[in-house]
Amino acid sequence: MGFEALLGAVAEVASGGSILFLLAGVFLGLCFGVIPGLGGTTALALLIPVTFGMDSLDAMYLAGGVMGATSFGGSITAILLNTPGTAPNAATTFDGYPLAQQGKAGLAIGAAACASSMGGLIGLVTLIIFIPLAKEIVLSFGPAEFFLLTVLGLAAIAVSVRGKLLRGLIAGGVGLIIAFIGADTITGDLRFTGGINYLWDGVPLVPALTGMFAISQMIELALKGGTVATSSGQDEAANMKISGVGEGVLSVFKNWGVLLRGSVIGTLIGAIPGLGGTVASFLAYSSTVQTDKDPESYGKGNIRGVIAPESANNAKDGGSLIPTVAFGIPGSAETALFLGILVLHGIDPGPTILLYHEREIYGLIVAITFAAVAASLIGLVLSRFLVLITRIDVGIVVPVVVAISLTGVYVLDGRMADVLLTVIMGVIGYLMIRFDYPRLTLVIALVLGETAERSFHQVQLISDGQPLGFMMTRGISVLLIAAIIITFFLPIARKLFQKKSAA
Repeated sequence: MGFEALLGAVAEVASGGSILFLLAGVFLGLCFGVIPGLGGTTALALLIPVTFGMDSLDAMYLAGGVMGATSFGGSITAILLNTPGTAPNAATTFDGYPLAQQGKAGLAIGAAACASSMGGLIGLVTLIIFIPLAKEIVLSFGPAEFFLLTVLGLAAIAVSVRGKLLRGLIAGGVGLIIAFIGADTITGDLRFTGGINYLWDGVPLVPALTGMFAISQMIELALKGGTVATSSGQDEAANMKISGVGEGVLSVFKNWGVLLRGSVIGTLIGAIPGLGGTVASFLAYSSTVQTDKDPESYGKGNIRGVIAPESANNAKDGGSLIPTVAFGIPGSAETALFLGILVLHGIDPGPTILLYHEREIYGLIVAITFAAVAASLIGLVLSRFLVLITRIDVGIVVPVVVAISLTGVYVLDGRMADVLLTVIMGVIGYLMIRFDYPRLTLVIALVLGETAERSFHQVQLISDGQPLGFMMTRGISVLLIAAIIITFFLPIARKLFQKKSAA
């Protein structure tokens, strides 16, 4: 069934006009990836209202194009300007920029393009293999398991933010509070509305996500001012000769072990909610340095130092979709925004998403696979021109992005209250950036809050008010409870071990 659905999604892309949405997503993802500070989360936040009225599968193609293209877009500026377009591309600067300074920019960009596309393909093949197993797992889950999964997802994301466990838990708690605003899903009682009729149905997800990512990022850019990249870096990139691209592509196949290791690391790290591409790319880079016979050559222009992080960066997209399609738990900020697009199209996030919306999920897989390859090809051709985007003053970028965001949110339902909510969430998002609180924890709590509450009420009704005793009689529930406890105590155990080692 899964293979047939995959072939059907490929046929729909090849036979219809959906390829245009896919190409539009790829180009948008490249542009947003090139501009440091924006990235895929901002692009997807802008797209949420834009996809309103579109066919659900076309929306998947557009979102998939963005998700598959931003990673390579960020590597272009990382190599040419020493300015990573997205946070995971920071590891690419270590050896990519020294290669560019040596006149080997084409070699580095060619290797990054090939490693990105191959890493994306490996990560998505892993996802395709996993989906049939995930469906069987989902069918064995009940309300108790769904509730514990949401708790485990929030715990894993809060704990994964190293050194910010308390801040992650606070952000998750605030997200749950916001998710509980409005009518109770079981009793229908109104809660925390403050007498405002607009909040009876709860806080709309689309304006909240748009404000939390797009508007907050624009506030930060506006306060920094200037242009995205320094003038000297711009001039250097504009005059830089890009040659040896073919040699860079061949270097990936010559170092296939580095490619495979980076892709596996990216897929595994991406599957753990909250870790994301930054951890994957830095871990892939460090493991490559540690296992190389000549570790001293890294940081001076070793091509393996470009291949490893770029393959991990794109492979993590397939990995992050594993918890998303299997359990409805977003694996990253981008997949959380992707769930916002699903909600807009009447598809409720949760474990049943794979059972009833297989067409859309496989459409997304096809889109990201195509985007990973197309972004590399288009990026190779347009790399020098895409770098010129970084010359645009933020005084132009910020008003354009804010106007598109607010207009899109308003057009969605024609309510000014949505616009006001977007601005409020944008200010909250900026304050979280300013005081170093993880936004992803809040967003995922907001997305999963309704599912957690509904499942908990169902467990209470089934168990006659004894939910814990009921859960302890179910094998999968016991395993999930143990996983939650281990997740919370793992950072404490790690600190104790480090203190003993230091002593």
